[in-house]
Amino acid sequence: MPAKTHSAIIGFGQYLPKYRIKTKDIALHWQQDPKHIVESLGIHEKTVPADHEDSFTFAFEAAKQAIEIADISSSDISACFVGSESHPYAVKPTSGMLVSALELHPFSHAADLEFACKAGTAAMQIVDSFVRSKQIEYGLAIGTDRAQAKPGDVLEYSAAAGAAAIVLGAEKHKKALCRIDHTLSFTTDTPDFWRNEGSPHPQHAGRFTGEPGYFAHVRETIKGMLTTHTMQLAAIDHVILHMPNTKFPMKIVKEFGLTEKQIEHGFIVPAIGNTYSACSLLGLVHVLQKAKKNETILLVSYGSGAGSDAFLMTMVRDGLKLPGEERQPEYVSYSQYAKMTNIY
Repeated sequence: MPAKTHSAIIGFGQYLPKYRIKTKDIALHWQQDPKHIVESLGIHEKTVPADHEDSFTFAFEAAKQAIEIADISSSDISACFVGSESHPYAVKPTSGMLVSALELHPFSHAADLEFACKAGTAAMQIVDSFVRSKQIEYGLAIGTDRAQAKPGDVLEYSAAAGAAAIVLGAEKHKKALCRIDHTLSFTTDTPDFWRNEGSPHPQHAGRFTGEPGYFAHVRETIKGMLTTHTMQLAAIDHVILHMPNTKFPMKIVKEFGLTEKQIEHGFIVPAIGNTYSACSLLGLVHVLQKAKKNETILLVSYGSGAGSDAFLMTMVRDGLKLPGEERQPEYVSYSQYAKMTNIY
């Protein structure tokens, strides 16, 4: 029986806007108790896009960094899949713009994906399949969002902005950093979060987005991974969960007996908010900078509507630190934030 082929992460990158708004400032604007809001969601601040930034510009910056880390020519990349809830155009592909802007190979497989907050991991699954089947040598998977929220809605406290990009190649590549051992998905029709055509803001089912949405899908996906790959959670070094806030993933952490050490490097939502399609991939980017050779990683995303993707991965060498962030965060008032995001 021939040995199973695997893809591997050979490059990764991220982009976060320099602007931030404190959660307490949003609460004060709506005359709500800041302490209660912060304690309830566990989010202290979130990223805010500048008025000239969108999910394409985020994706470009993250992908450029990922290609530099991979140390390959951009023209060697022949697949680009981009997951987002906020593509700049309803009809005009973000992926196609990136193929040109990044100078990828013109004979590229390219498509925009939508599956709420798991569209980025869906992109990674597609590129993984292309690499394993040897149809391509290198592919690019991106999760990027300029997240939307109705003013005054609970989502406004968490909806953030940013992107993460992953370059995949063959496991035997000299720059291989992290091998993808196994992936699976769990999918249902669950109306917990949606946005109708023409509507500027999404709607959600309030507290019912927890069960049967996030918790049921993440729980079943983890169980499925445990069953199909006969692994023990206690043996996993790093666990990354989708982070719409801090309470949801922490409930899963407690339910499955995960430790603080297992989640510490990928648990980034308190300082940047929920970047939707980029969220779990940004958690992965942070782990890839800290993880050591032979350590294992479990990534479980979640997308409303609803579904979860899971990846079991193994580091094949020590993690790489991304170049230092030169820009210092700049904090804005609520009025500045409202103008920059054009929420009214």
